[in-house]
Amino acid sequence: MASPMSANSFLKALKAEGLTVVEVDDWRDHNRNHKGPWGPVHGVMIHHTVTRDSAHTVNICRKGYSGLPGPLCHGVITKDGRVHLVGYGRANHAGLGDPDVLRAVIAERQLPGDNEASTDGNRHFYGFECENLGDGDDPWPDAQLEAIVRAITAVCRHHGWNARSALRHLDWQPGKVDPRGIDWDDIEARVTKRLGGKPATAPRPTPSRPVVDLSQLRAAARSNPSAQGQPVTYAGVRTVEAALVDEGLLSKAYSDGHFGTTTVTAYAAWQRRLGYRGQDADGIPGRTSLERLGDRHGFTVTS
Repeated sequence: MASPMSANSFLKALKAEGLTVVEVDDWRDHNRNHKGPWGPVHGVMIHHTVTRDSAHTVNICRKGYSGLPGPLCHGVITKDGRVHLVGYGRANHAGLGDPDVLRAVIAERQLPGDNEASTDGNRHFYGFECENLGDGDDPWPDAQLEAIVRAITAVCRHHGWNARSALRHLDWQPGKVDPRGIDWDDIEARVTKRLGGKPATAPRPTPSRPVVDLSQLRAAARSNPSAQGQPVTYAGVRTVEAALVDEGLLSKAYSDGHFGTTTVTAYAAWQRRLGYRGQDADGIPGRTSLERLGDRHGFTVTS
């Protein structure tokens, strides 16, 4: 169990690791602490932003967007390798994740697959968002990868953790794919080397790609709005809702596995974003729109 370091100690740790740090506005006091506690902390989580342009990326991560107020992380690592501090304290970056994964991070052992979303990650992890489109094609410059390694190392060195206290968003929360395109085994080995430790004996397993059944999803979209309470009628709804949250179309509060009226409205907005109009944008998933969402957020569509 570890208490979060102070803002000044965080800044000092990053600079001591040789990072170029940019302090953005009132980052020390910008947080979501009124929504719940921050700490004890157990690890550091890495994300990609699905954005381009450094200034735009930093601004979004500081302010957030509709349905997900900022800060969305503690530091933004841009493609030039600079770390922009946008908040400190509780941040909207990790969301609900798997308690078995948390236990593995605490024990610094190989992670299990994530199949639950029940534990508050915003409370327990430092978070760094990394500027990248997340499409698998957008490159990760060497300067940015080195900054990721050094940022992880800075936090781990302060707390006396090893490299297994770092994880990806995809390791934590079902349906997530970020940071896509990074060789995580290489990142972990480089952190271990900087910390002066021995490399892990086994690589982390490659997570399986989530599968969403179109027919079951359509059935949920048609039946859930009239259902009482919030029944999870089909597990794939959580995967689709997580993607809609990432697109800024659905509030995280409604990412609950219930394809209710709010999710229907959010999905209709996704259909309109793709150019559909009228009855073609009714919020009931179709194959093309769902496959487009899956391509962006790492899930496979079956019938």
